[in-house]
Amino acid sequence: MDHESFTPGQLRAFCLEFNGAEETFPFNPETSVFKVGGKIFAISELDAAHLQISLKCDPELAVRLRAEHPEITGGWHLNKKHWNTVRLSRSLPGLLVREMIEDSYDLVVSSLSRKQQLLLDWPGLRAKSKGATSDGRTEQPTESE
Repeated sequence: MDHESFTPGQLRAFCLEFNGAEETFPFNPETSVFKVGGKIFAISELDAAHLQISLKCDPELAVRLRAEHPEITGGWHLNKKHWNTVRLSRSLPGLLVREMIEDSYDLVVSSLSRKQQLLLDWPGLRAKSKGATSDGRTEQPTESE
């Protein structure tokens, strides 16, 4: 497993790689709020002594991740049902962190209008239009089709 430690610059760059992602500072100059379509998908104080990021998460997955990783807790000052706060450290696989950021982005984009999703060229929309199920598998046609 890859146990890299993110730098603030790497974390910012990764969050901004997604189509339509932007960094805003609505709370204070220290708190980076990453949005897509005007909705938040990640929050981080990139200059904090201990780097962490809050991410939107499917409620069932959020509970499982917290049980498996002590670095992941309910979202700090956020709805703990839908948000996790992740303390970034070498003990947490970098791949897992990247997947959680991508999942957060996808959750937010999935709540946007179809028009916004098309403008973002969101891969999840293409999967839906090709008959993919919610878990990404492609539905098989039945004999009557």
